[in-house]
Amino acid sequence: MNIYVGNLAYQVTSEELRKAFEQFGEVSSASVVTDKFTGQSKGFGFVEMPDKAKGEEAIKQLDGSALKGRNIRVNEARPRQEGGGGGARRSGGPRRF
Repeated sequence: MNIYVGNLAYQVTSEELRKAFEQFGEVSSASVVTDKFTGQSKGFGFVEMPDKAKGEEAIKQLDGSALKGRNIRVNEARPRQEGGGGGARRSGGPRRF
């Protein structure tokens, strides 16, 4: 089960994220997402737990709980949407090529 963890304090490491979830069962992976240029945390991460029931219990218990002074948001990760990610374009004006 892939789990999204949001509203993380910028000081939280991947290892600390792993430890928070290991109390509910085996954790396959835990990672805090960082900016590729600065290396600073983006304030969210993902945890992978092989046992769906234990993952659901972790979500139930940890959602809204405090981790390093911030109440984290925890829910099942949604699959990435295909496409998108393009730059924003002003609407109403002529297209420039």
